[in-house]
Amino acid sequence: MSKLVISGGKKLEGRVRVAGSKNSALALIPACLLADGPVTLTNVPVIRDVEVMLDIAEKLGVKVVGKGTNTVRIDPSGLKSYKLDCELSQRVRASVIFAAPLLARFGKAVITPPGGDQIGERLLDIHFSMMQEMGVDIKLLDGKYQLSWNKKKGTRLFLEEASVTATEMGLILASSLEKETRIDDAACEPHVVNLARMLTKMGSKVAGAGTNRILISGNSKLRGVEERVIPDHIDGGTFAIAAAICGGKVEIMDCPLDDYRMILSFLKNMGVNAMHRDNNIYITPSKFAPLKKRFKAQPWPGFPTDLMSPFIVLATQTEGTVLCHDWMYEWRVFFVDDLISMGANIFIADPHRVIVTGPTKLHGEKLFCKDIRAGMSVVLAALVADGESEIDNIEVVERGYERIEERFKLLGADIKKG
Repeated sequence: MSKLVISGGKKLEGRVRVAGSKNSALALIPACLLADGPVTLTNVPVIRDVEVMLDIAEKLGVKVVGKGTNTVRIDPSGLKSYKLDCELSQRVRASVIFAAPLLARFGKAVITPPGGDQIGERLLDIHFSMMQEMGVDIKLLDGKYQLSWNKKKGTRLFLEEASVTATEMGLILASSLEKETRIDDAACEPHVVNLARMLTKMGSKVAGAGTNRILISGNSKLRGVEERVIPDHIDGGTFAIAAAICGGKVEIMDCPLDDYRMILSFLKNMGVNAMHRDNNIYITPSKFAPLKKRFKAQPWPGFPTDLMSPFIVLATQTEGTVLCHDWMYEWRVFFVDDLISMGANIFIADPHRVIVTGPTKLHGEKLFCKDIRAGMSVVLAALVADGESEIDNIEVVERGYERIEERFKLLGADIKKG
């Protein structure tokens, strides 16, 4: 188990480029299995979750070239198995997405309940009900889900919740059918649009991606293509918060405005000097004071839940009292115990809401990463804190953020791996 050692209180100055989107790459990799030839993905983030997803693909017989780099070539011509590796599947929640292309290719799939961060109940009910509406039969035997797709049908799907993963699986399944499928209450996130764009290049017809109603006219023969993984707005938003609380001038490169409108709104409502120009975001020294008292995570295009934990760190440095509310995951906010141990003034109202009063001087502490976003949040807290912090289990953060030590060091942070 590795750790980061951070001596806080240093201004961040300079330029940083946003990494490829974790959530996008985790959906594009399984979708490559639909192709009749190699698929090349560019701007792939070099993170642990991507590595695990590529390992899963290789176990299925897929040839992967370029693992550990930003350009990966995936050749599914050797695909020979419809059974996911149990141990690997339990390491990343997105492993469940492989069920969709395996059903399309073999008419069956065997999957293990997926792993991932423990931030609340993350059930598969919506995913399974969506698949059942498309004709998939699902049985649980010996702790594994046995899926079969003998009566393939296009249909009008209604998702009881705008689940990103369920939407992505529905897109992949529907793209393999020479029938029309409609998904209502679909997720609208940028990574869903990225997947829809790749599936369209492959030969499916997808309309409406980025809205809550998507129409898909599939194709039984999909071709290999090249697709760029979009830049990660969570990564960009995290660096914006880091730059703001550390009081420097930072240019964050590769930030499409449509992916940042709500993020910029939230930052400006906390008093952050943030400007978007020429696809980049510029953060300059700010006097933090909240213009609003309540900040709530919402489905896209609302403020993303994955940024709420870093946003709470920003609130500790802001003059005034604010309520931060994440209704999606009931364990998301419990990491604030670490911030409280560092000196933050935070009241845990319930499993979804915290009340933060600032500004507070944070001090260095020994910390432990609980999940990807909470782990990065304590990294941010350590960057602004007085004194030295040791953060154990940093591998958790490396599941979702590329080259943490190197990128912060380039901005002037005193950070090293221990």
